[in-house]
Amino acid sequence: MSSMDIDAVTKSVKDKAIELGFDIVGVSPVNTFPENQFYKEWLARGFAGEMSYMERNPEKRENIKNILPDAISVISCGLNYNTDYPYSIDESDKTRGWISRYAWGDDYHDYIKNKLLLLEKHVSKITPQGVRSKAYVDTGPVLERVYAKYSGIGWYGKNTCLINQDIGSWIFIGEIITNIELEYDNPVPDRCGTCTMCIDACPTDALREPYVLDSNLCISYLTIELKGKIPIRLRDKIDNNIYGCDICQDVCPWNRKAEVTENPYFTPRAGLYNPELSYLSQLTLNDFRNLFKNSPVKRAKRKGFIRNVMVAIGNSGNRDLVPYVVQTLEDEDPLVRAHAAWALWKLQGKDAYNILTEHLNLEDDELVREDIESILADIEL
Repeated sequence: MSSMDIDAVTKSVKDKAIELGFDIVGVSPVNTFPENQFYKEWLARGFAGEMSYMERNPEKRENIKNILPDAISVISCGLNYNTDYPYSIDESDKTRGWISRYAWGDDYHDYIKNKLLLLEKHVSKITPQGVRSKAYVDTGPVLERVYAKYSGIGWYGKNTCLINQDIGSWIFIGEIITNIELEYDNPVPDRCGTCTMCIDACPTDALREPYVLDSNLCISYLTIELKGKIPIRLRDKIDNNIYGCDICQDVCPWNRKAEVTENPYFTPRAGLYNPELSYLSQLTLNDFRNLFKNSPVKRAKRKGFIRNVMVAIGNSGNRDLVPYVVQTLEDEDPLVRAHAAWALWKLQGKDAYNILTEHLNLEDDELVREDIESILADIEL
């Protein structure tokens, strides 16, 4: 294509992306950027925790041409999901749990993927035959934030989120890798400056340094990706976060003045904004499946979610929730029972001794027995 054709096609692609509902769109070349090397170092330091899928296809993450051999351009699209509801740091009722803002509505993957596929069709329609492309939404072996940065739609923040000066960091990202040449955008400058509010606010010190996140300490990782027991030393710091965590974004000055979206797709489902922990603690498997059908929350599975609810109840300091914890001690899943035992101890202290002793005599799962024995040993009568 001539330079005039390239300019016209690029403009058409961007206009179509906005027409489809994306808030921001930019284009970057296919290159190996410095961040690609950092990703390998990040993995080597063990910061991915148990997320072994992040170690797959390293050659594709390092070089997009290993995904699409004749790739030339990456079209990065962003969608604002910041609805007009308070932030987690503005809510103080600890008998209610916090579900991360991105997970209030239906799963965003299909919603954004459908928009990208329509954009792909548009690209094929306005360009010569032989166009090849691949679209991804947070699922493929692509370093999305890196390409989003070099497409000019935001900068890589100290909290490791992509930040746009108009819509903050509440952004879902999707990209189209294609073999057509387009006009490339310039990266925007890092506007974090000397601010360290995200780093200072993280309860678990998961942001080890600017731009470096240790997933092993991240509340989002602990409540979503971690499948086993949450380390006892970190449970107090999880507070009432039951699925994900928004704190490092809530405190970001760029989010305090960010645009809000009126897209109904991202508004909370009934009962999912700051829900009551007592209600959630009683969810059966069928209840959980019905409540979170087509929701990102289903990723935690019922046992992981109720585990998180027990931690939040333990952190609430509200003894009115004790009956719900005692009931959960009888749950069929040992992971849930183990965290219920911890929650009872947190709420009642030495007053939990008799109940936990009785439960220990009936408990046959070693994982649960181990936790209860440890708790009983710490209780001073």
